[in-house]
Amino acid sequence: MNAILYQEEPSELTKSALKYFKKAEKIIYKSQHKNDKKNKKFIIAFIIIAILLIAFVFSVIFALINQNNNKIISNISAMGIDISNLTVDEAKQKLQENLETRLETDIVLKHNDEDYVLTPSQFEFTYDIDKTIEKAYMIGRNGNIFENNYTILYQKKHNTDIAIDVSYNEDLLKNIVPQLNSGFKDGIKEPSYEISGNKLIITAGQDGNVVKYEELKNLILERMENENYSTDSIEIPVEEGKAEAIDIDQIHSEIYKEAVNASYSTNPYKITASSNGVDFAISVSEAKALINGQSSEYTIPLKVIYPSITTDSIGAEAFPDLLASYTTSYATSNSNRSNNIALAASKLDGTVIMPGETFSYNETIGKRTVAAGFKEAGAYSNGQVVTEVGGGICQVSSTLYNAALRVNLEIVSRKNHNFQVSYVPIGTDATVSWEQPDFKFKNNRNYAIRIKATTSNKKITIQIYGLKQDDDYEVEIESQKTGTIEYKTTYTTDTSLKKGQSKVIQKGSNGATSITYKILKKNGVVVSKEVISKDKYQPHNQVIARN
Repeated sequence: MNAILYQEEPSELTKSALKYFKKAEKIIYKSQHKNDKKNKKFIIAFIIIAILLIAFVFSVIFALINQNNNKIISNISAMGIDISNLTVDEAKQKLQENLETRLETDIVLKHNDEDYVLTPSQFEFTYDIDKTIEKAYMIGRNGNIFENNYTILYQKKHNTDIAIDVSYNEDLLKNIVPQLNSGFKDGIKEPSYEISGNKLIITAGQDGNVVKYEELKNLILERMENENYSTDSIEIPVEEGKAEAIDIDQIHSEIYKEAVNASYSTNPYKITASSNGVDFAISVSEAKALINGQSSEYTIPLKVIYPSITTDSIGAEAFPDLLASYTTSYATSNSNRSNNIALAASKLDGTVIMPGETFSYNETIGKRTVAAGFKEAGAYSNGQVVTEVGGGICQVSSTLYNAALRVNLEIVSRKNHNFQVSYVPIGTDATVSWEQPDFKFKNNRNYAIRIKATTSNKKITIQIYGLKQDDDYEVEIESQKTGTIEYKTTYTTDTSLKKGQSKVIQKGSNGATSITYKILKKNGVVVSKEVISKDKYQPHNQVIARN
């Protein structure tokens, strides 16, 4: 009996067992594979942490090494000047030394064949070195530990150049433009005017080249900020400019001045001086009609506007205090000399000198002419006794000089006579002549002064009034003769005399030298004693005629 071989279909139970076995096998495989991945991730994480830890340790060590470094790091420069590996003070000194030359070197500006010189100090140009050094020093120090370390390492191979901040005065730099424009031979000429006597002379404008400011400024700044500094001249950029038209209204507004009347108050004491005004002698419309554009120069007549109340007409009540008085006698003078003294005194009387103002004797008295009322009288001229119009007025100037000294006014100009005079002590005279010498003094007081000059019984008295001050002194004038200059005898021939006969043509008198002191006292106590002049008076030589 043959055996029949066959495969029996697995049971449902067997199928289920196989199914679960396969599932278990898959689970075991997945589990083993998953553990391998976890191990790999762990190893990678470990390596990364190790690297970071090593980097951190290295960074800490690198930072500790550099934390005590007080120098600027490698490869740092400022405007091309190497300041690396220097301390702050060393870097500052190096920059100052390198930039000092720029600040002290003239900038030559050129236009055609014309040169103009500008210095950086003229427009207050400076370099901010401190701020630059601070920027340089903070490189490699202004981030976290990793950023700083990276920067330090990066700078080992790369260069960093820092721009230096600058400052300058824009207004001062702009101010050079009008100066340059006015200096150009081919430059623009704006209309101008000047007053000459009683005329206003207007000069028309002229077209020409003008500076292009912004371009010039940029060229100058580029020169100062460029690391490759050059002393070559800078060509001034220019453009064609058109001159303005003559503006008569503007000119009139600038020259017109109203007259100011003198005024005063007594509580407190205050004086306002008078002043003359000025205006066109023709109308503005007539002046405009003169400007026809066909001429380079125009003339407009002017007129003076006089105040109705002048300073010299201010009443005596505005000058309450007598500050000084001095009197001299001219009893021996003839009528002409007496006339001249009285006339000069009348012209002097009432003159007011404001604080800071300088008084001129010649300007006040005026030219000595017959038309002005002066007469011929004896006077000294070029070392000789002569007769001239106005002779004798030096006695008035000498009397005024003595009064001014006693008010302690500032003497501006004074000259002694060639020969000694008799009406004032030696060394206290003041000679005058038209136009030189002149006698001048300045009112150095805080308040105006007024001169009162009177003549009576052949005496002239000059008084100076004003307002007493706390710092006033008692003034004494002391003069001394210090030497004698002997006269000489000269001879002339006179054939009208008998043979052997002689006669004195001019009597001789000795000359002298002198010294004059001004003594200041306060409450009777001498505060100072100063020499105010050392004078020399020539002798009158004796002249004898003989045959």
